Amino acid sequence: MKRKMIIIFLALTTAAFAADSAIYGEELITNILGYGKEGSLHLGQWFTVLQGKYFSIGFLIVALGIPAVFLIHYLIIGPKVFSHDRKKIPVFTIFHRVIHWIAGVSFLVLVPTGFIMVFGTTFGGGEFVRICKDLHALSTILFCISVVPMLIMWFKEMLPTMDDVKWMMILGGYLSKVKRPIPAGKFNAGQKMWFWVCTFGGIIMILTGAVMFFQDFELAIIKSMGLTQIDFLRLSAIVHNILGMAVAALFFTHVYMSMFAIKGAIHSMITGEKEEEEVEILHSTYYKQLKEQNKV
Repeated sequence: MKRKMIIIFLALTTAAFAADSAIYGEELITNILGYGKEGSLHLGQWFTVLQGKYFSIGFLIVALGIPAVFLIHYLIIGPKVFSHDRKKIPVFTIFHRVIHWIAGVSFLVLVPTGFIMVFGTTFGGGEFVRICKDLHALSTILFCISVVPMLIMWFKEMLPTMDDVKWMMILGGYLSKVKRPIPAGKFNAGQKMWFWVCTFGGIIMILTGAVMFFQDFELAIIKSMGLTQIDFLRLSAIVHNILGMAVAALFFTHVYMSMFAIKGAIHSMITGEKEEEEVEILHSTYYKQLKEQNKV
């Protein structure tokens, strides 16, 4: 008898939830009838193919290919090593560093848990993947805390300049063992690329991730655009995955550059200071500006 009562309670609860649902309830018929019809985004087939095959291939290439390329670079070209006997140049304030580390910690959770969710069946699904999903959501809160301050404090310095074009043409000098002055301001083109993908791309990922996490909700703006909730969910998933691959690839690059490609570079986000020779070589335009201002 108790079992029957529990089943009836669950059924009634589900029915009550579905009554106000944006996916089930009254919207269920709208969603079904809207598949492939005028006004639909026609994402069904695209979503199935991308989600079922190509996204996993793309993430696998990022997970294995990017580290492999950097390993080859490290073995053939090796890291850049700069003198520690000259001046220390203050570059980052304590506020810069705290915000950066909040973002960094969030990415250290977001990226691996994101990969685990993409390859959920490979990891056996179940409780482990569900825990990773929750950790992914919680670490998003950390990133939300850091993303707006990062935009405010670094926006101006991250705007593109002609130095960035020159930097890209020689890939920042990282394909050469010779230390020559590289045209770059306080931040080089690679760092700027990571910044824009991390911030604006990250904000889009926050929004699309929230759509996928909560799934069943109603927004007037969605209906005003003629979108069904299913269309909106599929679009969010596609955008989130594409941006996810870009973010993961650039995150691996950022970690490699700060921890391996430039010896001691990560210390700048601990002490706030860079070695003078490192600034002189890798950020030559910025170094010239400091010299003109008598700061070095």
